[in-house]
Amino acid sequence: MADTMRAWELTGHGGPEVLRWRERPVPDPGPGQVLVRVTAAALNNTDVWTRTGAYGLPGDPAARAGWRGPLRFPRIQGGDAAGVVAAAGPGVDGVPAGRRVLVDPARYERDDPDAGPVGLLGSEADGAFAGFLLADAGRVHDVGDSPLTDAELAALPVAYGTAAGMLERGRIGPGETVLVTGASGGVGLALVQLAAARGAHVVAVTSAAKAAAVRAAGAGATVDRAGGAAAVAAAAPDRLDAVLDVAGGDLLPALLPAVRDGGRWVIAGAVAGPVVELDLRRLYLHNVSLVGSSMHTRAHFDGLVAQARAGTVRPRIAARYPLAELPAAQAEFLRGQHVGKIVLAP
Repeated sequence: MADTMRAWELTGHGGPEVLRWRERPVPDPGPGQVLVRVTAAALNNTDVWTRTGAYGLPGDPAARAGWRGPLRFPRIQGGDAAGVVAAAGPGVDGVPAGRRVLVDPARYERDDPDAGPVGLLGSEADGAFAGFLLADAGRVHDVGDSPLTDAELAALPVAYGTAAGMLERGRIGPGETVLVTGASGGVGLALVQLAAARGAHVVAVTSAAKAAAVRAAGAGATVDRAGGAAAVAAAAPDRLDAVLDVAGGDLLPALLPAVRDGGRWVIAGAVAGPVVELDLRRLYLHNVSLVGSSMHTRAHFDGLVAQARAGTVRPRIAARYPLAELPAAQAEFLRGQHVGKIVLAP
């Protein structure tokens, strides 16, 4: 095994210029850790938001910070990783070298299946934009029998994990009518696929150019985002049981009246705007639940791994880049013309 690796270091908050392509020592696994050789990594909005420091702080929405607060630099980003076990640290049994694995990127607040995430690879710990990464042995899952490619596996953890958490926290069931915002992106398309697989009727907000791809993923109806709240109301005349929202912005207050009494609005992103003006009466007078959902739990991720092993979920890969071309990959990601996931290969 090599002694050094190439990696992208995030040196501070800013534009692409704060990324540095550098030679670094391959890390040694400590007690309870596994060293994974990365075979595929994928891009997410959180990579860009972390780089730019766009998460804000309590009481200061404009502050530069990571999703859990201030970051330590330099940091190797990348929350999505598929790979092969290269070595195991002291005290690790049953994780042999050469095993094909999918890495759960979350760090959890407690040691139980339903604990929430309090950290993320690529944010609170070094991640997948490198030749190797370290992960706790309990967060490395055997996918040797999965029919998915390494690129497809790498597309799952952050986007599909986030989507799985939203579906569970929103109690999405068969026969329900659910609205998915940002439906052509990584999390949005995952929501369409996973909600449709549960038997929900999915109304997806996207652009006209991407509508066919979103319908192919399982949407029963698509709405051009330019049509706003009126277009959604026309597509769901009997009102919505739930909204799975990765966009935020002005759509939330505009569309809240379209949610039925006792419905749910689950939000896990704010790319259309993090600060909104909301009439709270539309919530409490109609018993609508507003649910914040950040990533997944261990139980959610275990279910996702089971689907990956069975091949019942298959991410759409929009583009592939060599790891060395991360800035070009992020530039394509930010143009927003793709449908699905953009994947890197070391």
